[in-house]
Amino acid sequence: MTSQTTLAGPGQQPGEPGKPDSQDGLQAGLKNRHLSMIAIGGVIGAGLFVGSGAGIAAAGPAILLSYALVGLMVVFVMRMLGEMAVARPSSGSFSAYADQALGRWAGFSIGWLYWFFWVVVLAVEATAGAKILESWVPGVPQWAWALIVMVVLTATNLVSVGSYGEFEFWFAGIKVVAIGAFVVVGLLAVFGVLPGSDHAGSGLAHLTDTGGFFPEGPGAILTGVLMVVFSFMGSEIVTLAAGESEDPRRAVSKATNSVIWRIAIFYLGSIFVVLTLLPWNDPSIVEDGSYVAALNVIGIPHAGQVMDVIVLTAVLSCLNSGLYTASRMAFSLGQRGDAPKAFSTVNKRGVPQAAILSSVVFGFVAVFFNYQWPDTVFAFLLNSSGAVALFVWLVICFTQLRMRGIILRESPEKLVVRMWLFPYLTWATIAMISFVLVYMLTDDAGREQVLLSLLVAALVVAVSLVRDARSKKAAAPVE
Repeated sequence: MTSQTTLAGPGQQPGEPGKPDSQDGLQAGLKNRHLSMIAIGGVIGAGLFVGSGAGIAAAGPAILLSYALVGLMVVFVMRMLGEMAVARPSSGSFSAYADQALGRWAGFSIGWLYWFFWVVVLAVEATAGAKILESWVPGVPQWAWALIVMVVLTATNLVSVGSYGEFEFWFAGIKVVAIGAFVVVGLLAVFGVLPGSDHAGSGLAHLTDTGGFFPEGPGAILTGVLMVVFSFMGSEIVTLAAGESEDPRRAVSKATNSVIWRIAIFYLGSIFVVLTLLPWNDPSIVEDGSYVAALNVIGIPHAGQVMDVIVLTAVLSCLNSGLYTASRMAFSLGQRGDAPKAFSTVNKRGVPQAAILSSVVFGFVAVFFNYQWPDTVFAFLLNSSGAVALFVWLVICFTQLRMRGIILRESPEKLVVRMWLFPYLTWATIAMISFVLVYMLTDDAGREQVLLSLLVAALVVAVSLVRDARSKKAAAPVE
């Protein structure tokens, strides 16, 4: 038994297409503790654990500045998104806001691109998790582990939004505790005061004793930016989830205000610990992974196995959130008439079943492509979604420029969270993101990602414009 709920935004009739929703039929099944942990864990992706070693090897200690620059960009973007989400909580988040502020083509395009990004992530994370599980239980083939992981998390999302929240609460909790413990233990070891450890403690010497703070030159900071920017994707998930919480405005406001310390501790703090525990060019940072290398230096036994458990948790968390996020974006697109109508239905538990199943089916197909044609079809999917994160952040910036005026005209009392130094910091953030996109064109791997992502984006925008033209033609009065 499903129910169809129609959109109703300020000043419009229910069911009017192309407008953001103020109600959508989803149930408020997420508790405040769920939203808090989703907000905290949202910035900690598996990329932080797995990919940080390559960034350190490319930029040396200067990678800290790369993380700081990207972190600052994310803080600004989240502040803008928080301003809009607190005023108008919506399961479609920035896609719904772009729909109203920039035009239906923008909401349609960025919504589908974001959905596409996350269903590809499902395949990447399912494969990463399967590799770890196969190393523990080699009797089960890797493809079977990927299938098992996907099925379990699909079932979790289908039961209720509360079950998603509960799983994510514990997954994110493990990540948060692990990184918090790593930072505390690491700092004690850095200064030689860790109980039971024979690590002498080198203080801050390793930040400059191997070629200085900029061993690869100041330009390596930008190279580092390209390598770390995508590990921050996921910060915006809390604004989609807020629509299914008991107090969405409070949850989003709290998440927006706390994003600065979350990035400072989890990203800058943990990378700082790695860089002060051992020289940046130590081969083990790339061979074993930055966190495993740091734990080995401290003398933590079975560091590799410990990190495998943490990375697997991060992978499952990312899968869980990815499926949730993709399905809610598909649901919102269905609500606005930009996706099949079935996507906008919810079952008696308030779960958008069709939106979840359609998202996971594409995820399964992508997993198959990863095993069957990893260097052709799947490589295309991966690269063509690679720059979507930056496109999303750009759209959020441009949307906020327009939405500020709309909110002030229609409901100024809801402008509780405000972007700092508006509009100057908004334009500065647009410039920063644009610079990163242009700089990616000078990098071999980055160039392919930007060009293919632009190609896919152009196709989606073209589809949207054709749909709009046909709708206007069909609605035109017959003379």
